[in-house]
Amino acid sequence: MASVEFRQVSKTYARHAGRRLARQFLADWFRRPGDEEFYALREVSFALGRGEGLGVVGGNGAGKSTLLSLVAGLSWPDAGEVSVAGRVVPLLELGSGFHPDLTGSENLRLTAALLGFSRRRTRELSDQIVEFSGIGDFIDEPLRTYSSGMVMRLAFSTSIHADPEILLIDEVLAVGDQNFQAKCIEKIFEVKRAGATLVCVSHDLRMLERLCDQALWLDAGRVMQQGPAGEVLGAYRASAQAAAGGHSPFSAPS
Repeated sequence: MASVEFRQVSKTYARHAGRRLARQFLADWFRRPGDEEFYALREVSFALGRGEGLGVVGGNGAGKSTLLSLVAGLSWPDAGEVSVAGRVVPLLELGSGFHPDLTGSENLRLTAALLGFSRRRTRELSDQIVEFSGIGDFIDEPLRTYSSGMVMRLAFSTSIHADPEILLIDEVLAVGDQNFQAKCIEKIFEVKRAGATLVCVSHDLRMLERLCDQALWLDAGRVMQQGPAGEVLGAYRASAQAAAGGHSPFSAPS
């Protein structure tokens, strides 16, 4: 059974969903159906088993974030089916749910509860989370005294220790300094070796080649190519270089 499967999935959004003037409502009577919609995803299909990784690439507006939101259950398809079997842990906007007036320890416990930890499990993992984050004695200080890097390290550490069965990653691999980045990447490999499924969005193609078995190239919501990561990412890299006049738009990882 697949951990994550998309079957002919399409997702549309309204172009002008905000407040409208009366004349705009009048114009709607004469507009053809569909004129006010655009496809964020159009007929996307793929399947991932346990321990597999999918790298998703494409330019801005390609549909990458929409795909992640569908896997996470934050939105629903307008056509097709999305099947997700397993505990989903998103590494998307790290620290977005933290409260600046709470201590690091309090934010840790709050985030752990939101991720579904029991109190017992939170107590068991707290020391590991703090040690991995490198926060040290600052864990009992208010979050407003933290640097942005400290906040991201604590958020990453809390999420990655949440026993994920499906891990969603969106451009969060550049967490902290180089030593901590390497530590994060090794932890992701450890989680994958334990059987977790990865869905990873990044402009760092080298990292996707390391983490992922398969790749999906999207453009304006459509699948341009999918298959083995090396083949798809190579084709995407060549296309981007050709569009940039032979110069690579992808910088080497820092």
